[in-house]
Amino acid sequence: MDPVIQQILDRYRRIWALGHAQLLMGWDLETYMPEEGVKARSEASAELSLLRQELILSLKDLVEKADKREGLDDLEKGIVRVLKRSIKFYSAIPPDLLRELDRITSEAPVVWREAKRSSDYPKFRPYLAKIVDLERQVAEKLGYEGHPYNALLDLYEEGFTVREADSIFSTLIPGLKSTFDKVAERGYFPSSHPLEEFQYEVESMAKVNQEVLKLLDMPKGRFRMDVSAHPFTEGISVDDVRITTRYEGKDFRATLFSVIHESGHAIYELQIDRSLEMTPVGGGVSMGIHESQSRFWENVIGRSREFVFLIYPTLKEHLTFLEGYGEEDVYKYFNIVKPSPIRVDADEVTYNFHIALRYEIEKGLIGGSTDVSDLPSMWNDYMDKYLHYRPRNDGEGVLQDIHWSQGSFGYFPTYTLGNVVAALIRSHLPNLRDLVRERRFTEIKEFLREKIHKYGSIYPPKELLRRSFGEVYNPAHLLSYLSDKYLR
Repeated sequence: MDPVIQQILDRYRRIWALGHAQLLMGWDLETYMPEEGVKARSEASAELSLLRQELILSLKDLVEKADKREGLDDLEKGIVRVLKRSIKFYSAIPPDLLRELDRITSEAPVVWREAKRSSDYPKFRPYLAKIVDLERQVAEKLGYEGHPYNALLDLYEEGFTVREADSIFSTLIPGLKSTFDKVAERGYFPSSHPLEEFQYEVESMAKVNQEVLKLLDMPKGRFRMDVSAHPFTEGISVDDVRITTRYEGKDFRATLFSVIHESGHAIYELQIDRSLEMTPVGGGVSMGIHESQSRFWENVIGRSREFVFLIYPTLKEHLTFLEGYGEEDVYKYFNIVKPSPIRVDADEVTYNFHIALRYEIEKGLIGGSTDVSDLPSMWNDYMDKYLHYRPRNDGEGVLQDIHWSQGSFGYFPTYTLGNVVAALIRSHLPNLRDLVRERRFTEIKEFLREKIHKYGSIYPPKELLRRSFGEVYNPAHLLSYLSDKYLR
């Protein structure tokens, strides 16, 4: 190891330890923390963010020195690149802005949960207005070329821009509309299914989910699953990765796909090379790459006929209402194609319409052309435009996602990037159906480890994709995959 890089890593251990604690606090906030504890938690979180800022900026001179060193290998260059991005962020964002953003995004999720339950957008609106104002300030402080939204997109997907996003959506949206119309016309994949209406016992469904985790070989000693209002994954360390799901008591595929989706995120974190632990490159490289893993497992594998036939005996054992429904019935139920108001429940064909909606709204909010007060009606108009559906209330409309309460502006487009990259990965696994049919998930995981996981954040996302697959965000693979599955 270059001696300057080694000095950086020695000092970085404190930053890693602080991040470890912050991740644990964030997981606790969404799972077991008493709601009235949010005030103290938000203040503690804000203070820790300021401490992180101080520690990151204390590395500035060393990182600048390392950046001038010759002969650095890829790992060392990756460490410098990641830290330079952090230093840029913390140098640009004043402590007062950082403290206020962290404080309100710790409080806002608790308010959001209550507002969603009661479909009360005015209750959440003041928090959202404040968060949007703060995110606009962040964009201005960071600086950008072109649209101010570029500054926030880059935080979640390094180097990703509005121009690229516009290009992807301009290709996807008409292609998806064509596929959707043809699927509806042919009628093989239904727009509804009786299994949507069956109530399930949470205890029984929890057993199903545990069996699926066993099938995916999720390591007990390094992994756990809990329950939260919105499913998420927290990679606290390479030996401590946690996911959540939710149980709504009806339409059992929702909780099942949450488990598979979050397991995809977890597998990524669990398979990062152990030597990268406690370094700046010891996590997933971007949210687009991370979402490609979750969407690959959830959709390409979890909704496949082979996977349905594999888990059908487990489903039938624990869900008595499946009596009279065979494997093909469950496969069609898993692959219903219809306009849905809820993003996380959307099918593969219509899912990216939900992301296009959020992308356009966020772009307007950060660009200043959209006002928070207009969001419910704007949301409903976009839903009508893309899916010919108007939400019945704000709970299933503008309030359905937790992301904005957490200040995650720029995150949503990475879901579409995830779908695009998941289809790219599939194109490089021609024997995938056989691997799933024969329960050879270890081979799938090893392929993903070698192509993506083991590198952590050593390479920026576009370089990683070029190295492993020869191209980057090509929506043609996604349109081809959906056409093959749903029209042939």
